[in-house]
Amino acid sequence: MEYKYVVLTNTTIGAFMSQLDANIVLISLPTILRQLPGTSTFDGIWIIMGYTLVTATVLLTIGRLGDIFGRVKLYNLGFAVFTVGSGLCSIAPNGVFLVFMRLVQGLGAALIWSNNAAILTDAFPATQRGRALGINQVAGVSGSILGLVAGGVLTTFLGWRSIFWINLAPGVFATLWAYLRLKDLNPRLRNEKLDPLGNVLFGGGLISFLIGLTLGALTGWTLTDVVLMGAGLVALGAFAFVETRVKSPMMDVRLFRIRAFTAGAVASLLTSIARSSLSLILIFYFQGALLYSALRTGLLLLPFSTAFVIIGPLSGYLSDRIGPRRLSTSGSILSAAAFFWFAALPDGVAYIFLAVPMVLAGIGGGMFFAPTVAAIMNSVPPARRGVASGVSSTIFNVGSLLSLGMIFAIFSATVPLSALQDIFAGVAPPAGSLSIGLFIDAMHSAFIAMGVIILIAAIPAWQTGSKPKETIIYRGGTSPE
Repeated sequence: MEYKYVVLTNTTIGAFMSQLDANIVLISLPTILRQLPGTSTFDGIWIIMGYTLVTATVLLTIGRLGDIFGRVKLYNLGFAVFTVGSGLCSIAPNGVFLVFMRLVQGLGAALIWSNNAAILTDAFPATQRGRALGINQVAGVSGSILGLVAGGVLTTFLGWRSIFWINLAPGVFATLWAYLRLKDLNPRLRNEKLDPLGNVLFGGGLISFLIGLTLGALTGWTLTDVVLMGAGLVALGAFAFVETRVKSPMMDVRLFRIRAFTAGAVASLLTSIARSSLSLILIFYFQGALLYSALRTGLLLLPFSTAFVIIGPLSGYLSDRIGPRRLSTSGSILSAAAFFWFAALPDGVAYIFLAVPMVLAGIGGGMFFAPTVAAIMNSVPPARRGVASGVSSTIFNVGSLLSLGMIFAIFSATVPLSALQDIFAGVAPPAGSLSIGLFIDAMHSAFIAMGVIILIAAIPAWQTGSKPKETIIYRGGTSPE
């Protein structure tokens, strides 16, 4: 097999597995909350968020380490850590242990995901990267979507622990194959150093903000929650300031002098905030409001994943020829139309009226992701692709976390806390309760907010450029090469 296709195949497995586990737990979460001893609702939230949080907070550092010590070495280590973490999750005796093992999984996913796009970009010429990144990105996002279906099937027939077993055999195979076949193609930046202050401010700020947000949404807002959120925002603001002053920042702010990079990054952040909670809302609706089983819920979500998987590779192929601008912008507009459609649907509507906007949302996502990632990666010099890949992935994961926080805040502002916890766990509300109606109202509000955000994302998406390019010089400065 030609080397670039070896890279594509291996990194596609990595993208699929790392993102599969970001969502496979969603479908199984009500079962985990009922069956795993000592698991609270707060534990359940952090079984989901902890994985993404660890991934988001270390991606930038790992991207820089990849540029310094070699991307392939860290990528190989990621597969090993992810596989071990999956095995430990499957034997969790309680909720707290499962939360910590999900953090281990998240670290492995970060090692894989932060170097994935950079290794792939190194192996393909500029005129083929859109197609390659399209396949890779679709594998990742479809993994997160198909994880919902797989989680339902496995939980129903084999129990919730089986959702972690499926990672073991592919993980061992991909680890050995990556070790034997992959190689670094670009020189390392050996003279650069890490940025410990930046890491502390970014990771600490993000963790503090999200803990305050989730505690407030789940237990009722207190001064402590507000202080935690405020402290997080202050730390993130200090991080942005520090990164412009240190010699070797974890986030190379000079990258944002590149118009296509900045436009792609902003569009990706807004799109991630808008789209990342779609599956969660629909799971809450099907399992919490309609009391469907995990298996039935997973199958009902198939139109979304099917449309995305079909359109994603095609949009990557087209972006190599016509550029990302029209595809990314059209994808944002289609997604906004889907969210506004969801917001207009009443409770108890026939499934076909849910399936159509799911298909539209899947097509919109497929049109957006691959061209936007290709625009980001093509806009930076080869020596900075590890950092750019880390920034791109971090932005996506931070958007996912903010999306979850936003949705919990919207629902907690409308639905009584006890009713929200019952819906979250898939437990029928008391007879005569108004909580389902309140939940539907909150769901409509959430979809309106998501539609507005992703419509705004169409503006920076239009600025990503009309043609793929090999290199771009920094506006207002010199290339970091």
